[in-house]
Amino acid sequence: MTAPTGKQLPSSASRSPSSPGRATRPAVALAAALLGFSLTSFDASAVTVSLTSLGEDLGGGIAGAQWVVDAYTLAFAGLMLSSGLLADRFGAARTYGAGLAAFVVTSALCGCAPSLGWLLAGRVAQGAAAAVVLPSSLALVRRAYGRPEARVRALAVWATGGSVAVALAPVLGGALTTAWGWRGIFFATLPLGLVALVLLVRAGRPPEPVVRGRRVDLAGQLTAVLAATALAVAVIEHGPVRWTAAGFAVLGALGFVRAERRAAEPAVPPALLRGRTAATALLAGSAASTGFFGLVFLYSLFFQQAQGNSALETGLLFLPMTSLIAATNVVSGRLTARYGARRPMLAGQLLATAGALFLLLATGPGTSSVALAFALVPLALGCALTVPALTTLMMEAVPAAQAGVAAGVLNAARQNTAGLATAVFGSLVAGGFAGGTRASLAITAVVFAGAAVATYALPRADARETAPAAAERS
Repeated sequence: MTAPTGKQLPSSASRSPSSPGRATRPAVALAAALLGFSLTSFDASAVTVSLTSLGEDLGGGIAGAQWVVDAYTLAFAGLMLSSGLLADRFGAARTYGAGLAAFVVTSALCGCAPSLGWLLAGRVAQGAAAAVVLPSSLALVRRAYGRPEARVRALAVWATGGSVAVALAPVLGGALTTAWGWRGIFFATLPLGLVALVLLVRAGRPPEPVVRGRRVDLAGQLTAVLAATALAVAVIEHGPVRWTAAGFAVLGALGFVRAERRAAEPAVPPALLRGRTAATALLAGSAASTGFFGLVFLYSLFFQQAQGNSALETGLLFLPMTSLIAATNVVSGRLTARYGARRPMLAGQLLATAGALFLLLATGPGTSSVALAFALVPLALGCALTVPALTTLMMEAVPAAQAGVAAGVLNAARQNTAGLATAVFGSLVAGGFAGGTRASLAITAVVFAGAAVATYALPRADARETAPAAAERS
């Protein structure tokens, strides 16, 4: 089955001609998109290192820590389906600017939160703003570069920048928490967000094949948020609340399927999911989020609460796994541009599977923190090798006019999986770090192994569609 193309994605919406905009500086547009995307990625991971400090200040225990992470992640993921459409309908540059400004404001509100309840409300608002920033930043890069060769390289740089931000987040988060407390993580966003806005203005506005007339799939959006949020509640909470939430999760999922079948313009275009290429990219992205975000959350708690390390020491313990991620991302981008996405994705998934199994054997009550820090490296490198390739695979499977929707679907899947992994892993270790950590690592290994099987089965002709010569046809 071939990768979906613009001709295979029907829509009742009409497309206007590409708007000329101002003269675009692609490199400046890439820098603006990269900085804003990096801030949303940094925030998702940096906060995990500050959870012990935050809990001492605001209370809430492990459940509170899970909700500080998931309030952001669920809003981020749940609203991304619709926010991807905004970039296609109103233009990537305009949508990105609005989302980035909102992210700066909500970050300040989180930093000023007087209680856990106010912080959770701020995190929801911050996640909603991030949901606008991420797909529009990716669409901005996709549209700023006209030549396929340059576009593939730019997409690899974009993915690399986000991975570097995630990689540095534990270290910088630990340093900020030690110096200024957990609030410092949110306030650090403000000056960098303003720099990104200045760069966006200086970049100009790229020609944009804006989709006219398409409406937000409100029923699909609401049922998707209901299903994801209820599932997280069912995993995190206990007693009657858990079973009630599980029921709502099932109802939300069934409602989403029904809404998507009946909608004239569904949030998730069926033709996009029918293509094996897109489905493989979504599975690979979900596995990478499980492995990276889930285990950063897990070992942040393990290093601090089970082994007694400080926030700064915990951040430094993540340094071995993060220090090689940028270089690995660059290698993945080059391999993808030359050979297509299949080979680097498969190599990364096999490495991550082996890394999870190695961690399963290495993690124990007698294992030192330093030994665990180095044991995390193979799994992290597997994720780093996979992410640029799967991002390019997804984005080159669709025409520029649908880049926002494709980015929204991909990153909604990734963020929902990250939130679910945080909820599941946190609930498992709440019953005991030793058994919970082993179960979490076993789940991670199985997920990566399944993604590797799907990638291996991907027709090689589909995978080569990400190479520049084939991308010229998209």
